[in-house]
Amino acid sequence: MRITALAGGIGGARFLRGLRAAVSPSDEITVIGNTGDDIHLYGLKVCPDLDTVMYTLGDGIHEEQGWGRRDETWSIKEEMKAYGVGPEWFGLGDRDFATHLVRTQMIDAGYPLSAVTEALCIRWKPGVRLLPMSDDRVETHVRITDADGPRVVHFQEYWVRLHAAVDAEAIIPVGADAAKPAPGVLEAIAGADLVLLPPSNPVVSIGSILAVPGIREVVAGANAPVVGLSPIVGGAPVRGMADKVLAAIGVETSAAAVAEHYGSRASGGLLDGWLVDTSDAAAVAAVEAAGIACRAVPLLMTDLDATTEMARAALELAAEVAK
Repeated sequence: MRITALAGGIGGARFLRGLRAAVSPSDEITVIGNTGDDIHLYGLKVCPDLDTVMYTLGDGIHEEQGWGRRDETWSIKEEMKAYGVGPEWFGLGDRDFATHLVRTQMIDAGYPLSAVTEALCIRWKPGVRLLPMSDDRVETHVRITDADGPRVVHFQEYWVRLHAAVDAEAIIPVGADAAKPAPGVLEAIAGADLVLLPPSNPVVSIGSILAVPGIREVVAGANAPVVGLSPIVGGAPVRGMADKVLAAIGVETSAAAVAEHYGSRASGGLLDGWLVDTSDAAAVAAVEAAGIACRAVPLLMTDLDATTEMARAALELAAEVAK
C-alpha cells in the first residue's frame, strides 16, 4: 500500500511514528512536510517541521519538548548571546546547528531543498520518504496589532516569541502563490492508495501545504480515500495554540468545524473520512451531515501503542469509505 501524508511538526511527526508501526514493512509512506514554518537565522536556513519529522522518526528527538535534539547542549547560543547577536527567543542547540549548517551549505552549492532533505535523511533513516512541500521559499506570516501598532510578523515570532498572546488577524503564506510543488509531491498524492491529514495545525501546517498551487487540487481529485484526524480534542488544541490561528480564518475551535473547514470531497472539499476523539462523539452526526464519514476514537497520543491504534483506526475508516 502507498500512503501519502501531509504533515506539520510535533503532532504530525508523532502520528507518523504510530502510522509506521501500524502498517506492513512493505507498505510505502511518503510525507509531504510543511515548509511555511521555515526561517533564516544566523545566516542559516532552519526547517522546523521537516526536522521534527526527521528527528522523531529517526529516534533523535527530544521527547519531552517534541522538537529539537535529545541530549542537546547550548554553547553556540550562549556565545551568540555574549556577542549580542540574536534573536535570543529562538533556541538552536549545538547538535541542531549542525543540521542547519549542512542544509545551508548544500543549498548555497545549488542543491534544491528536496535533494538536501533526502541527503539529511540518509543519516536519520526515518523509514518514510520525506518531501518538502516546495523547493521554493514560502514563509507563513501573521498580521497582528499590538503596542507597536498593526504589523506583520513571521509565524515563528508570533508562536515562539509572542506566545500567540495577541490575536492573529490574518495568516499569510508569503510566496506560496508563486511556489511550485517539490518534485514528486503531486505524483505521491495522485499515486497513493490512501491520503492522510494527520492531527497537525489545519491553518499553518496543513493549510500552508495546501496553499502551494496544485496540491489542494490533486488531493481533492485523488483516486484514493482522504482521511483526516482532528487536532482539536474536547474543544481545545491538544498542544500549541491552534485556536488563535483558527479564529483568524473564522473557524470555530471544534472537531466538527475543522472537518467542515476541510470540506467533503463530495462537495468540492478534501475529506472522505474524519476521526474525532471520543470526548467529541457528539460531533459525529454534524460531520456526517456535512458528507464526511466520521468515527469517534481515542486521539490522545499518550504513547506509541495509543498512537498506533489511532493510525489503525484511520486505516480502517479509509477501508470503509473506499468500498
